[in-house]
Amino acid sequence: MDFKQIQELIKMINKSNIGEVSIEEKGFKLTIKQKEEPVQQVIAAPVHTQPIAALPAAPVAAPQAAAAPPAEKPAKAAEAPAGNTITIKSPMIGTFYRSPSPDKPSFVNVGDEVAPGKVVCIIEAMKLFNEIESEISGKIVKVLVEDASPVEYDQPLFLVEP
Repeated sequence: MDFKQIQELIKMINKSNIGEVSIEEKGFKLTIKQKEEPVQQVIAAPVHTQPIAALPAAPVAAPQAAAAPPAEKPAKAAEAPAGNTITIKSPMIGTFYRSPSPDKPSFVNVGDEVAPGKVVCIIEAMKLFNEIESEISGKIVKVLVEDASPVEYDQPLFLVEP
């Protein structure tokens, strides 16, 4: 894991409310802990190379470029009925993507029908792109997460009307 990957991981954790993350790779262990204040503590020590100094506590203020056009954000879906909807939640921590690549259309949009096994999004975790499939049938009522934004385990992604 290089310094740039560690910085990206800190940015993702800073945007979420994850308390602690530990990563172990070949001869490398990284633990990132987040306090209640927006201050980060990073402890990194490779097993067989020179030690890495603690990273700065202030997050890097580099904006991430959004790959999807803003026209895909549904404005009418804000009045979604809350009583009779089912939520599709994130099964993992990672970065949420609505389409397979920036130049491709979204897997699902508001108003689309989904069935068990239909891919609704991709979540990237540690450079692995995981297709997330629907486990329920129904119509997408609302997309709860913006494209290319970090998500947490069990975070709601879509509202589906059965």
